[in-house]
Amino acid sequence: MSCLICGSLAYDTIMDFGGRFADHILPDKIHMINVAFLVPTLRREFGGCAGNIAYSLHLLGGDPVVVAAIGADGVDYETRLDRLGITRDHVRMMPGTHTAQAHIMTDRDNNQITAFHPGAMSEAHAIPIPSLPTLRLGIIAPDGRDAMLTHAAQMAEADIPFVFDPGQGLPMFDGAELDAFIAKADWVVVNDYEAAMLCDRTGRTPEDIARGLRGMVVTRGAQGCLVYERGAHTEIAALTPAATVDPTGCGDAFRGGLLWALEQGWTLSDAARMGNVIGARKIACAGPQNHHLTRAEALETLRATYGRDVTPA
Repeated sequence: MSCLICGSLAYDTIMDFGGRFADHILPDKIHMINVAFLVPTLRREFGGCAGNIAYSLHLLGGDPVVVAAIGADGVDYETRLDRLGITRDHVRMMPGTHTAQAHIMTDRDNNQITAFHPGAMSEAHAIPIPSLPTLRLGIIAPDGRDAMLTHAAQMAEADIPFVFDPGQGLPMFDGAELDAFIAKADWVVVNDYEAAMLCDRTGRTPEDIARGLRGMVVTRGAQGCLVYERGAHTEIAALTPAATVDPTGCGDAFRGGLLWALEQGWTLSDAARMGNVIGARKIACAGPQNHHLTRAEALETLRATYGRDVTPA
């Protein structure tokens, strides 16, 4: 089985600010903001939603097929995918561009300020999704606007069940466009802030959105997640992580675990539990692709935390 992952590959420059953003931003001066934050630590990581999701899916033994664009500076990323054993047959280098770059600053309360340069990601729509007999499902993760529209239409035409995960790309779309995505998708996965924006732009409730889908998941960080399906919702408690080190990529780690479980035919609620397991492991590590665990460890954590003895198909 393979999982089609359409989204960004990016380099993340991650900085840690020891204070609180709120202590340095004056509410009555927000219209003329001019602030600087001292960041004693800085590191460069492999990131991007597609890369992060593929990494966690691969940890569990999944076979991610990444569809993404990189720039002329993307050779290091190609080498990394090769080393991990993740195919890059559908990763295309766009000459004259930079690989997407995210500059992420995190304060002591895990609030984040991000500056993002899309670079090659803006041309990802030129890469068609592959026709592979092994594809079981897919995900539309944040990417260039045209790429998200094009790849969603191609997945729907190919009858590939997919998760719609608009993430930070959600503001690029109006209500009608979001409704069109939802109509094509089988599942929607968003965090609580994105859920509020999605509902505001479409004029629909989560229950109404989920009614036309196989389900919708709203993640809530330390509060776990909500699973909407069949006119009702289920609260899934979060795990207590071994440490809270870096939230960057936690949502993508969750999606990697969720996709792997959906591939196995698990219920959406159990798939969300597996997402929580991977997300908790990720937050205890710095960077979006540095956490490690085996499938056996993940299944044991699922049993110990939730009392769920779910095994792969």
